[in-house]
Amino acid sequence: MAEAGGNGSRADPAGNRGIITVCVMLATIMQALDTTIANVALPYMQGNMSASQDQINWVLTSYIVAAAIMTPPTGWLAGRFGRKRVLLVAVAGFTAASVLCGMAQSLGQIVLFRLLQGCFGASLVPLSQSVLLSTYPRERHGWAMAIWGVGVMVGPILGPTLGGWLTEYYTWRWVFYINVPVGALAFAGISTFLTETPRSTQRLDWLGFALLSVSIGALQLVLDRGEQLDWFGSTEIIAEAIASGLAFYLFLVHIATADNPFVSPALFRDRNFCAGLCFIFMVGVVLLTTLALLTPFLQDLMNYPVLTAGLMLAPRGVGTMAGMLMVGRLIGMVDTRAIILFGLALTAWALWDMTGFTPDVSEATLVRTGVVQGLGLGFIFVPLSAVTFSTLAPSRIPEAAGLYNLMRNIGSSIGISVTATLLDQHTQISHSEIAAGITATNAQLNAPGVASWWSPYTAAGRAALDAEITRQATTIAYIDDFKLLMYVALLALPLLLLLRKPQGSSGGTDPAAAAMD
Repeated sequence: MAEAGGNGSRADPAGNRGIITVCVMLATIMQALDTTIANVALPYMQGNMSASQDQINWVLTSYIVAAAIMTPPTGWLAGRFGRKRVLLVAVAGFTAASVLCGMAQSLGQIVLFRLLQGCFGASLVPLSQSVLLSTYPRERHGWAMAIWGVGVMVGPILGPTLGGWLTEYYTWRWVFYINVPVGALAFAGISTFLTETPRSTQRLDWLGFALLSVSIGALQLVLDRGEQLDWFGSTEIIAEAIASGLAFYLFLVHIATADNPFVSPALFRDRNFCAGLCFIFMVGVVLLTTLALLTPFLQDLMNYPVLTAGLMLAPRGVGTMAGMLMVGRLIGMVDTRAIILFGLALTAWALWDMTGFTPDVSEATLVRTGVVQGLGLGFIFVPLSAVTFSTLAPSRIPEAAGLYNLMRNIGSSIGISVTATLLDQHTQISHSEIAAGITATNAQLNAPGVASWWSPYTAAGRAALDAEITRQATTIAYIDDFKLLMYVALLALPLLLLLRKPQGSSGGTDPAAAAMD
């Protein structure tokens, strides 16, 4: 794959950088939006296709599994067939699959088309990152990653808002049709202005690819279906977990012994890259998991309609965008580790503030915490993306970008699955603890204005009382999840000690500047 990462900054004229950036960012935003935009439309799809809750979830699961499996071979595909060619096929295939999803008339059809959409869309994010890193000189990598990060992180945040609006005023099919004009513009721009990279003759390590695919696919099925099937109380989950673990073990043995392995072990000798993989895993946990928790919190506990709930999440995207654009200017002037530390502090503070949420939390508080957390993630993501690849040779960037984005997706999947399970368990535990203190002899139940609503002596009163206990128990469970995410953000702090400036960089006292030179 040595030829896959050729220095695009020499091949692409400086005058075309802006147009190339816009085109690849359109592709990035299109793919990033689809990770969350379909979520709010699921109930409408379920009714339209007469599907059960378990069946309709395959609309999400099929996309996630396909994207996870097809992300790692991005580097090989770019090297074997040329980066521009692969990017054009990915954009065209993703757009066509989106149209097919919108036209689907049955559950089987939409699951199949979502599989295709995930397969084509998997390479869009890592290839766009690779294009920007090779199009801009190293001293401008921070700015390039700021622009790229806007699409990667703002897309999923704005997805529920846009999806809710399209579903509310049009139909659920438009959450897929919206990709058509974006995909057409991206395809036209990339085909016109992006130059092709040299092609290599290296063959694909099919055994390594198959082992990693089985491991990732089985893990995603465990994470996506575990909550529905009672985790390891299900034979299916046990079988998938064993398959994932065994395939991953065989994959590690294979890449350590093969002559031309699917993933080069040399990548993991780079300290910045390894630390960056751990960091982006934790960022993935915090980013999409917070969204997955806030959406039902706003809709179920605060009774916000779907469109209003989406709008309340929008300030988070505004904060992320602002943070990324600001940090793009700071990289090279301020120590990279200090910028990431500041972002971690903002993120942890916002999550700590969220541990005080109740169903009566004000909209001002929701907006404030959203903006602060968005700023924090913006301050983390940009310098992290830049410093992770700063010590790698250009030929390694496409392969490394695939692994980097894979770790972010796996972190999101694990975070969502773990917090969903804990939310259910802690709700039951808190419900039992609260209910233990609610008896017919409790004097507070006989207080004026209370007995008429929560009377333990009538069926209606007991039902209302149980609903309120469930509401309070669910609130406590959400607080516990927010607290867990805060701890994840704080646990990332020691990784800052592993980040360093690349060997052979110019002298000076600023590691960030050295890393970008």
